[in-house]
Amino acid sequence: MSRYRNLALFLTLATLWGSAFVAISAGLAYIPPVLFAALRYDIAGLLMLGYAVYAVDNWLPRGRAEWAQVAVGAVLLIAAYHAFLFVGQQNTTAAAAAILVSLSPVLSTGFARLLVPSDALSPVGLVGVFVGLVGVGVIVQPDPANLLATDAVAKGLVFCAAAAFALGSVLTRRIDASLPIETMEAWSMLGGALVMHLVSLAIGEPFEPAAWTAPEAVGALAYLSLGASAVGFLIYFDLLERLGAVEINMVSYVAPIVTAIVGWIYLREVVDAATLAGFVLIAVGFLLVKRRAIRQEFSHVRSRGSSD
Repeated sequence: MSRYRNLALFLTLATLWGSAFVAISAGLAYIPPVLFAALRYDIAGLLMLGYAVYAVDNWLPRGRAEWAQVAVGAVLLIAAYHAFLFVGQQNTTAAAAAILVSLSPVLSTGFARLLVPSDALSPVGLVGVFVGLVGVGVIVQPDPANLLATDAVAKGLVFCAAAAFALGSVLTRRIDASLPIETMEAWSMLGGALVMHLVSLAIGEPFEPAAWTAPEAVGALAYLSLGASAVGFLIYFDLLERLGAVEINMVSYVAPIVTAIVGWIYLREVVDAATLAGFVLIAVGFLLVKRRAIRQEFSHVRSRGSSD
């Protein structure tokens, strides 16, 4: 029964996070991108903080190391990731954005090895990172004669979002702090929202509340804040404890499939052959980089299943 429960939660999480890219595209028609992302995490951060107060004893960071971990999470995992993603997604499809973001686990491994030279990638792992980056190139399809083409720049910004998230995930793990993940996520969301509000003011994004009364805008913001963020992270915390980091990373490769289907139904976006080929290359890169951890995880799952 536990196995089916985990599968149901895994598919639910993939659906929530995959369809979130479609909600972003829908809301961007009404709300400026950085402000949109900030509002999302104003709401989600308060909800997550409420959950942290309920679920863990250490809901308030203490000491320099814990606040440093929150600061890195706020700047990289929330603010930089979502600012780049929302701005980039104005001019690219939801499916392309979701696929580019799925490169994050591959980049995380690359950053981890870069920051800890003694923990070098094997030749196969290096090939995996290279294959993943080739997948990005296939999706972006940069034109040497026009590197600043709107679509290429937009996809480049989404790639920057994936890189910011990957770097942030590595740095937060490197900081020696015993902060519960619920607390770290809650305060990072609130801190990241504050950073994005400041960025939104600095770049002069228009504040037009009348445009936000459209049902589609309200629905997109509510879905992203309550569904994809609040409910999604609660499921993520549960699955992380039950499955571990390797299996939960596979959500990144199921979510784009959901994005493509929902984007086609709701936005009439079509996934072209280049985007599909890039997704395959990024997935292959992930399998090459994480092959040992995946092999160990499946061996563990098989032994656990045989003992049931």
